[in-house]
Amino acid sequence: MNDVMKRIAEIGIVPVIRIDDVTKAPKLAEALCAGGVPVAEVTFRAAGADQAIRAMREAFPEMLVGAGTVLTRAQVDAAVDAGAQFVVSPGFNPKNVEYCQKKGITIFPGCVTPGEIECALEYGLEVLKFFPAEAFGGLKTIKALSAPFGMVKFMPTGGISLDNLAAYLANPAIIACGGSYMVTAKLINEGRWDEITELCRKSVEIVREVRSNG
Repeated sequence: MNDVMKRIAEIGIVPVIRIDDVTKAPKLAEALCAGGVPVAEVTFRAAGADQAIRAMREAFPEMLVGAGTVLTRAQVDAAVDAGAQFVVSPGFNPKNVEYCQKKGITIFPGCVTPGEIECALEYGLEVLKFFPAEAFGGLKTIKALSAPFGMVKFMPTGGISLDNLAAYLANPAIIACGGSYMVTAKLINEGRWDEITELCRKSVEIVREVRSNG
C-alpha cells in the first residue's frame, strides 16, 4: 500500500461529505481533526466540491483530503488542481482509473463483483471501494469475495454507522470504512461542529477497541 492508503488504514474511518456551503469547509475540517479523524472524502455531488477541498487543505494542511463521487476526467482534474490527495468513484471506469494513474493520484474505484475486482487487479489496484456496502450484502459479500481475492482490501461505504462499524473493521479484508453518519447535511448546515467532533471521537474509540482486540 502507498502512503495515502496507509494513512487511511491507520485512521480507520473516512467521513464522506457533501458540503453545499463552501464557507463551512474550514470549520468542518476543524471539527473532524478535533475528533481525531483528519481525513475527508468531499463528494462531487454538490457544486463547489473542488473549492471545499481547497479550503480544507489550506486551513488544515495536515489533513488527508480526497474527492468522492468522481465520474469524469474533468472532475479528476478539478480535484487534483484543488489539492485532493486521493479520488474515490462509485463504480469501476477503466478510463478514469488509467487517467488517475497517469496523473499519479490514488484512486479507489467501486467494485462489488468478481468481474470488477479482476479488472481492478489488471490495473494493479490494491484497495477498492465496496459501494453501496449494505445494499450489496455487506460483510457477508465481502467475506465471500475475500476467499478468491485475498490480495485485495476493501473500503466499504454505504450504510455504515456506529452500530456496525466494529463488525466491519474486525474483518481483516477491510482497511477502513467510509461513512456519512458523522457529517450529515443537517449537522453541517446547522453548524453543529461539536456533535460532529463527538461522533468522530466515538468512531475513533471503536477503531481502537477493534484493533486492540485484534
